[in-house]
Amino acid sequence: MKSYIQGVSKVVIPPLVYLIMRVVWYTTRKKFHYISTINEEQYVCVTWHAELFMTTQAYRSIHKNNPASAIISSHFDGTIIARTLEFLNIRPLRGSSRRGAKQVLLQAFKSIKNGEEVLITPDGPRGPRHSMSDGAVGIALKSKLPIFAMNYKATSYWQLKSWDKFVIPKPFSKIDFYIQSLSLDGMEHKEAKEYLLEKMLENTIK
Repeated sequence: MKSYIQGVSKVVIPPLVYLIMRVVWYTTRKKFHYISTINEEQYVCVTWHAELFMTTQAYRSIHKNNPASAIISSHFDGTIIARTLEFLNIRPLRGSSRRGAKQVLLQAFKSIKNGEEVLITPDGPRGPRHSMSDGAVGIALKSKLPIFAMNYKATSYWQLKSWDKFVIPKPFSKIDFYIQSLSLDGMEHKEAKEYLLEKMLENTIK
């Protein structure tokens, strides 16, 4: 029975979530703050797990046609996220730092080699919230690509009681997106993690 319900959920929930995402997107007032210039070059894109509801849509608004893939956990909720992101033409790479890490990193580098941008939540899939895993920094350093960091703040929102305190802006609220390009060139791994964490926390809903 459980497998049947999950099977149905995988089919029914993603289009409903996507529909809600688009309703919120089109009914909110949005302002994009470019802390540094984002151009059409290839990036490693990072955002907090709690902000996926809007930042994935912001990404597609900025990079409308760039081929992209996203590292998504192999858990059931990851399947829902993966199938939802496919509506935004973002291809899922299944795995995480805890499950299938080596395989998903190989997939990520293959995607980059094929010209795709890779999206990753450095605190996903299970936290701790607003922590910086090795994945995003490691991929950026090894690929020598800049970071495309996305955050936002909403004037009115729901915040779920999940580990990440997932944020869903309310329709007709105002959303300020903070977009920046960050270079990790010349940094050691630890230094790069601390730098990226500091930059991403500057414009984050607490």
